[in-house]
Amino acid sequence: MYRTRTSSTRETGAIAVTFALFLLMMLGFMGLALDFGHVFVIKTELQTSMDACALSAAQELNGQPDALTRATNAGIAAGNANAVDLQSVNWKGKAKITAADISFRDLAHNAGATAATARYVRCTHTQQGTSTPLVRMLPGLTATAATMDVGAFAEATTTPAQSTCPLPLWVKPKGSGTKPNYGYVKGEWITLLGNKSDTGQIGWANLDGTKNANETEKEMSGYCGTKVNSQLGTPGDQQKIADIWNTRFGIYKDKNDLSIKPPDFTGYVYTTTSWSQGKNAYPDFVNQRQVFASCAASASVCETKNGLKKNSLGNDNNTYMATPGSGGDLQRYGTNRRLAVVSVVDASYKVIDFVCMLMLQPISTPMVDVQLEFLGSASDVGSPCTASGLPGGAAGPLVPVLVR
Repeated sequence: MYRTRTSSTRETGAIAVTFALFLLMMLGFMGLALDFGHVFVIKTELQTSMDACALSAAQELNGQPDALTRATNAGIAAGNANAVDLQSVNWKGKAKITAADISFRDLAHNAGATAATARYVRCTHTQQGTSTPLVRMLPGLTATAATMDVGAFAEATTTPAQSTCPLPLWVKPKGSGTKPNYGYVKGEWITLLGNKSDTGQIGWANLDGTKNANETEKEMSGYCGTKVNSQLGTPGDQQKIADIWNTRFGIYKDKNDLSIKPPDFTGYVYTTTSWSQGKNAYPDFVNQRQVFASCAASASVCETKNGLKKNSLGNDNNTYMATPGSGGDLQRYGTNRRLAVVSVVDASYKVIDFVCMLMLQPISTPMVDVQLEFLGSASDVGSPCTASGLPGGAAGPLVPVLVR
């Protein structure tokens, strides 16, 4: 009996030791699961941030001198807007995306691309020293060994959109002109006839296919969904679109419209008087955007220069003009509003392609003629007309898409 009790006691002790070791091992596995789960969440959130960074930056790659600056700023802003490390807004105090995390490549995917050649953007970031406190409890691991670096990257470029948001206009090929420029020359000014649009090369259209003049006015505020083969309506004389057209130049009858009908970054106007060349105003337009230049020093001067009578600009109190310069309305509210997509149509007003145009002048009175500058196919890799939308189309403005 004595030997039996001794054997039983020893077996009980062995079971207790085995259970303790098993429990320790299970706790270790639970710790690994929790810590690696934490790392996985950070990785997922960081990947979302990199995707946003790359997509936002790619949209700015239009070959212009300030493209890399705009792309870098857009990527930083979009990427850092995401919360990382269990939805921490400040990323648990760790470094966020900087310009050093963003790089550019050309069409052949060579690194070191310039503003003129950049076609791809890559955002890469690593969260240094992510703590894994439960792993640290395992025997033989130091505090340094129980931290992990978590990284993510994304790469994006641009591709034609499936649908787009054009101005309610159409343009017909010039003579026997064919794709991509349809007989026009980049930099050429084309006249939009206010009351005889069907006899010209460019005219007003209803993007939804109707012939209601009021619809054209609504579509000036924004209409998306036009695709190749869409059937456009051809409304008659337009009388109500001047005010909405002019908001893109920073000219408003109601100051409150600034936030819902944003202007371009500049309201600077080009006419054959102010721009005697009568062509190739786009490079100067880019320069005016850099300084957020307005139509003129005051609303009354703007009226004098451009004959803007419909908006009662003779009295500055009757109409509001967006303020220029750093910190002004044009910088605060400005967006890509005067570089606009226009539908190319065939003889039956069916959309066959899209081109990019620069809006040159505000509309002074109803049914007046205004001009736009032809900037080439909207799907050119260097087109200044960019948009947001679903990629995968055969024509239209370029939209950002992830490639890695």
